[in-house]
Amino acid sequence: MNGPGAPRPLPPPQASVQALLDLVDGDRERQCTQILDAAHERAAALRRQAQAEARARLRQTFAEQRRTLQAQVAAAQARLATQQRLHAQQRTAALLALARRQLPAALRARWGRPDTRAAWVVQVLDLAHARLPAAGWRVVHAGDWPADERTETAARLAQRGHADTRFEPDAAMAAGLKVMAGGNVVDGSLQGLLAETDEIDAALLRRLEALP
Repeated sequence: MNGPGAPRPLPPPQASVQALLDLVDGDRERQCTQILDAAHERAAALRRQAQAEARARLRQTFAEQRRTLQAQVAAAQARLATQQRLHAQQRTAALLALARRQLPAALRARWGRPDTRAAWVVQVLDLAHARLPAAGWRVVHAGDWPADERTETAARLAQRGHADTRFEPDAAMAAGLKVMAGGNVVDGSLQGLLAETDEIDAALLRRLEALP
């Protein structure tokens, strides 16, 4: 046996080599594990990035498709609105033309009925009373205005200060009457009324717009 101060014996060479190999193998496995873990993390990060980019592209594609669809819908709605306006304008123009053609006959019919003829006469004379001088009235009227109605009208005019009114039939006047005094005229004849095309069109349009 060796004494206390004697050197310790060295391990066999084979044991030292094996220990060194084990150390190298352990370090290699640790490095491989670290490399694999890093690779896995990198791969996972790349997958997440790719998925995020894919989702972003998908959202962008959907947004572009939605904008395109909205633009197409808006264009279709604009075309439809234009077509509806054109149709409404054409319908109004057709109805207005029809009303213009029917208006002369309708006015003659109103003149032919005593009640509506009386209202026609009153309206024209009221307007003349407001616009014309009181003296020297000359009332030119359609030839079919009954004499008794003219007599009643003359009496009412006399009460309003137009006692010197003269009545003159006009064979060329289809309906209505006109009042002349002091170089001015209030024309309530059929021809005069039909000549007010702007007012007639405006009145007809108001009536047409009120239709369902």
